[in-house]
Amino acid sequence: MTTKPSGEQTIGQKLRRHRKASRLTQEQLAERAGLSIEIVRKLEQNVRRSTSLSTLHALARALNVSTTALIGDATEAAARAEPDHRPLSLAAIRRVIAPVRGLDGTLLTSRVGDPPTLDALTARLRDVDRTYQRNDYARALADLPPLLTDVRAAVDIASDRDQPAAYALLARTQHLTGNLLIQLRAGDLAQTALTGALDAARQSGDQVVAATVIQGMCWLLMRQGRLAEAAELAVSTADQIEPRFSRATPAELAAWGWLLVGGAAAYARDNQPGTAADLVDAAQAAAVRIGERAPGPGHLMMVGGFDPGRVQMARVENAAVAGDPGRVLDLARLVPAGPTPVGSSWQRHRLDVAWAHAQRRAHQDATDVLVELRHLAPAWLRQQRYAREIVDTISDGRRRAMTEDLADLAQVVGYIP
Repeated sequence: MTTKPSGEQTIGQKLRRHRKASRLTQEQLAERAGLSIEIVRKLEQNVRRSTSLSTLHALARALNVSTTALIGDATEAAARAEPDHRPLSLAAIRRVIAPVRGLDGTLLTSRVGDPPTLDALTARLRDVDRTYQRNDYARALADLPPLLTDVRAAVDIASDRDQPAAYALLARTQHLTGNLLIQLRAGDLAQTALTGALDAARQSGDQVVAATVIQGMCWLLMRQGRLAEAAELAVSTADQIEPRFSRATPAELAAWGWLLVGGAAAYARDNQPGTAADLVDAAQAAAVRIGERAPGPGHLMMVGGFDPGRVQMARVENAAVAGDPGRVLDLARLVPAGPTPVGSSWQRHRLDVAWAHAQRRAHQDATDVLVELRHLAPAWLRQQRYAREIVDTISDGRRRAMTEDLADLAQVVGYIP
């Protein structure tokens, strides 16, 4: 049994306290949450090595408390204990994100010669962004370290006139690096990258770039189970940058909209669906206002990929978090056919659809969606614990042995029956 420092309650202790306050037995709580009694029992006994956020949300919903009330300070340990697929080496990217410095602050290794121009570096960043959105993580991991080294060198020699643009480019490059590391579940390294991105964005004075970096930080906080912090950061930043619709540029509207969608995702997971729905409605207004206008070539696809379709995916996601598979499938019919420019958003949406099919015992339909994702984005799918849970649901619900497709999926996502 896991021991915790004095004064810090485990998830199991919090769960037991809230269950007893609700006057529920373990069996009654399991039934309300749609979980097995074994999961509840092992959680309360602190014998489960890790716990998914979706499981905690189901329990919180059954107890009518926020998910944060169950997580507390024990989340980081749970996240670090999570089984991790790490097929790609992070050594090179670690060297540039957390470089070694000497006593006087100088880098142990530095670039030799003048860097390329800012225009050339911006073009390289666009190429890596497209690579990342295509889920080619191995290529992105290879391309980002030399790009980041060159961009930092460009910042060092930039003239006073060019420094804002150079810092904005550095912020975007570090932001993309942080996003990639989040996908690969290298959370601590992603936080270092995003913190550096935010510092560079402040130096650039570009509010849109800074806001999009904050959105990346919110995503990371949610991955760490820090739901209340993610929600507060997203909404407080959105309040700071709220655009005047009559004058706002597409990039300003998109940055604001992404923050609202991120805040909605955090509130939905923290069992506050009403607040989540209000934020999605506001994001919809921004997407409609953007219309067909593009935010401009200087921004990552994360900015350019904000549109009404992405907002509709957020509605689907919130319905899945609320545990309503029928509503998921109804809302999903209004999502435009994909994939979309922001590949991970579309893929995450399709997992919600697969989850809904699995919940309704349409196991072949769920398997078909997962097979689609396996062909489209195998590297991305391998990192998704959500996919493992869906495979688990399909496997448990089948009366016959696994099909060949399902067995292959189980291997890809790391599911062990």
